[in-house]
Amino acid sequence: MIVAAALPLVAEYGAAVTTSRIARAAGIGEGTIFRAFKDKDELLDACVAEAVGTDHVLRELASISLDEPLAARLAEAAEALRAHMERMGTVVGALHASGHRRGRGIGIGSRDGEAPSPDRQGGEAAPPDRRGGEAPPPDSRAQSVTALRNAVIELLEPDRAAFRLSPEKVAAAFLALLFTRLQTPAPVPEADAPLTPDELIAVLLHGTLNAPGSA
Repeated sequence: MIVAAALPLVAEYGAAVTTSRIARAAGIGEGTIFRAFKDKDELLDACVAEAVGTDHVLRELASISLDEPLAARLAEAAEALRAHMERMGTVVGALHASGHRRGRGIGIGSRDGEAPSPDRQGGEAAPPDRRGGEAPPPDSRAQSVTALRNAVIELLEPDRAAFRLSPEKVAAAFLALLFTRLQTPAPVPEADAPLTPDELIAVLLHGTLNAPGSA
């Protein structure tokens, strides 16, 4: 509850946010914060861990209905991942800009001044996937990448027979295209603008060539 209330304030004020403001947002006394965290830095570290953790986005990916058309499933996945990346960038960027460096023991792994990549995880382990497998433990970059890829693979499985490549490779291509798009600095000239989500999905599913006879 404390971290959830603190996150939007940290995104707005960075390390300058006061514990009294966080307490008011959480509807608790300020002393309650210091019973849960030894100091404000530890609370800020917990906010970073929550912001970079993948458990929330994995739940969103798992909630996408497999009965939807493939393009719709991928569009929802792209939006969920975009929101995850945006929250990471906002929280980590605000803290960095206000002088707070990476959390102690969180293992974010980002370079100073950059939002961590979307595969870095902190906080609690994510829930099991639809196949019943155990989610990867926290603070493991490689296992976080695997968890995100597996979540996308689950969304592709109903259309496995339609792909020329395995769902594993299609999922990897989807994530690579999406993360490249999200990490493109803005603003950029219109000609260099990143693909829109619809364009990205169209390229993934249909390539960049016109269908024969449509040119």
